[in-house]
Amino acid sequence: MDYSARQYLQAGLCVLPAKRAEKRPATGVWKRYRERLPTVAELSAWLANGPEALCIICGAVSGHAEMIDFDVGGELFNAWAARIPPELLSRLVIERTQRDGRHVFYRCQAEVCGNMKLAQRQREGKVITLIETRGEGGLFLCAPSAGYVLLQGDLAHPPVLSEAERDVLLQAAWELNEYVPPVVDMPPRSATASASAPPVAPGTCGSADRPGDDFNQRGDVRDVLAQAGWTRVREGVNEYWRRPGKDSGWSATLKDRVFYVFSASADPFEPNRAYSPFSVFALLNHGGRYEEAARALRLAGYGGAMPDDEHPSVDISGIVNMTPGFGACAADAPRAPEIPDPGPMPVGMLRMPGFVNEVMDYCMAIAPYPNSVMAFAGALSLQAFLAGRKVRDPGDNRTNIYLLGLAHSSAGKDWPRKVNTRILYEVGLADGLGERFASGEGIQDALFQTPSMLFQTDEIDGMLQSINKAKDARHEAIMSTLLTMYSSANSVFPMRRKAGKESPGVIDQPGLVIFGTAIPNHYYEALSERMLTNGFFARMIILESGPRPEGQEPSIRDVPPSILATAKWWADYRPGTGNLEEFHPVPTVVEHSDEARRMLVETRQRAEAEYSAAEGRSDSVGTTVWGRVSEQVRKLALLYAVSENHQTPRIGLAAVEWASAFVMHQTRRMLFMAAGHVAENPFHAECLKAIEKLRSAPGGVLPHSVLLKRMKVDTKAFAALIDTLCQQGDVEIVTAPTPGRPMRAYRLVEAAGAVKECGETSVGGER
Repeated sequence: MDYSARQYLQAGLCVLPAKRAEKRPATGVWKRYRERLPTVAELSAWLANGPEALCIICGAVSGHAEMIDFDVGGELFNAWAARIPPELLSRLVIERTQRDGRHVFYRCQAEVCGNMKLAQRQREGKVITLIETRGEGGLFLCAPSAGYVLLQGDLAHPPVLSEAERDVLLQAAWELNEYVPPVVDMPPRSATASASAPPVAPGTCGSADRPGDDFNQRGDVRDVLAQAGWTRVREGVNEYWRRPGKDSGWSATLKDRVFYVFSASADPFEPNRAYSPFSVFALLNHGGRYEEAARALRLAGYGGAMPDDEHPSVDISGIVNMTPGFGACAADAPRAPEIPDPGPMPVGMLRMPGFVNEVMDYCMAIAPYPNSVMAFAGALSLQAFLAGRKVRDPGDNRTNIYLLGLAHSSAGKDWPRKVNTRILYEVGLADGLGERFASGEGIQDALFQTPSMLFQTDEIDGMLQSINKAKDARHEAIMSTLLTMYSSANSVFPMRRKAGKESPGVIDQPGLVIFGTAIPNHYYEALSERMLTNGFFARMIILESGPRPEGQEPSIRDVPPSILATAKWWADYRPGTGNLEEFHPVPTVVEHSDEARRMLVETRQRAEAEYSAAEGRSDSVGTTVWGRVSEQVRKLALLYAVSENHQTPRIGLAAVEWASAFVMHQTRRMLFMAAGHVAENPFHAECLKAIEKLRSAPGGVLPHSVLLKRMKVDTKAFAALIDTLCQQGDVEIVTAPTPGRPMRAYRLVEAAGAVKECGETSVGGER
């Protein structure tokens, strides 16, 4: 059990000791491990006590891990497996449970949602769950716990599935569902309906005089869904619908005017619930405020005549969206997001077995504010520097990377730099450290003296702003040098020749690694469109830190001997033979396994498909970024291999699966953030600023006076700004309910970006 637990942790899985009978962790307060992996020291202490079982926490902390649980003796497992393509089924990790059920385990390239019930049956008035998932925050007992036996695959090496592949698994389970709950025609307990709203109980068999009942009978729920960004993916008696922000699969069905939702990521709907057309309308267009929705429908002609005491100045934005040509913003219906936001890199992905993990753990243990994102960025840059000019993969890719950690002030950006400096000083490599880029010539001179260097640069956004605003060529030369140096890692970089002087020579295989830090908004606002297309942006690995972590009392600890021993091994390692090994080293080739090579080809083909799509829509930023994906995956897979085993590294399937999932997620996040921050001109910059203000507001809504104050522009410019955003379909004008007269407000249309998987509602909604 000890060996398996350590293997799981090394693979980036959040493994904990468990109580077998109770099926829960045996660590006391364990919910903290939904956010972070246990340290090696913590795991060793638990294992020393001889736990009776092991469990794995699913979700982001374990690299988007998810498990499908087949209960009742695995009754439906064979029927489910028969629906899965053999090549996909063969990749899955499958284990038998203590009650002869089945666990199917995998990781996903995108975030997974919380636990879902996929297939149920009603028997003798009781609903029995036959298939369910363990997703974000969920856990399950696993082999080698007593009663749990692996039947296929290895829990320490789960496959990383695409969203489409995951959908195949979930859909096969949903198709075996035998139970549909009663139709929701009033707000469920967690809905955002106003507590003060009087009962409005429109049912399919109610009175047509009530607008909700009338809409249930003749309203077009398909239009409501389409306006909210839902897509019908299959027609027929039982229609299949896909939620906004999703590119494949389906999330709900529509049959006999009943909308049944399976997905747990289809906010504001709840999974495993059936909704009437009126409930769909109320939730999507009025945040679950049923009384308000009924009034809006009455204004649109549903139900009997409007009572005299109904005030006409109600929020009719839902009707405006349904009625072409009505209202100032009706010309453009809500659109599906052009670049969906995958969110920041999941914490579970920020792990790499071996040396990188050890350096991370040391940094986290001594930092006043242990920031896992920054600790990972620092440790990865250190490994990249140590292996620079010493290893390469069969495609001659090197370990030189440009890495940027984004975090707010006092959030722990400086601590990883201190750790790296201390380690390199103790192994005699401090001369390979650099701090700031004074000029392009300065970078060249430094690398001419020391061909492998680690530049740890704070506030890199300041350098970018200087490049944007500079009137001379000095800062432009920095950018040119960085771009060329990156591509010269497997060749030579010719030094700049000065007029009237001899050539100063070349830098053979320069190994430049950058670990920069910046404040998030400052960095993206410092970027220009030219930087996005000249390749600098595409070369960066950008990691964003969330809120500042909880502080701890700092401690003075020596660098662990194992870290120093590995760093010293790299310092002394001299690949190649002969007198030129310092000037012209011949790096060791780290080979791929056959499985890893196939996965690399698949990743390259996926990136090429994205590149072609961007090329087809003349998206120069997209082609630039997607064009670097395959190279980035290969670099990170190489780093994974040498971190895992520095003496006899080999690039295996786990390394490529991790690197592929990491780079794909990071690429989509980079493109989303760039689209929301990089302006083509000053007016466009103000538009992006307004969208960001609304995006950060509760429900994406701000009153007129509040947004005007926050934009800090005059009323004329503000009016032009709002008019443009409305015509573009990014913002809509709504009426915000107040105790007095209705107040004008602005709402960010969900399709403008930042559609979150689980959590935000429309106007007036609550979490």
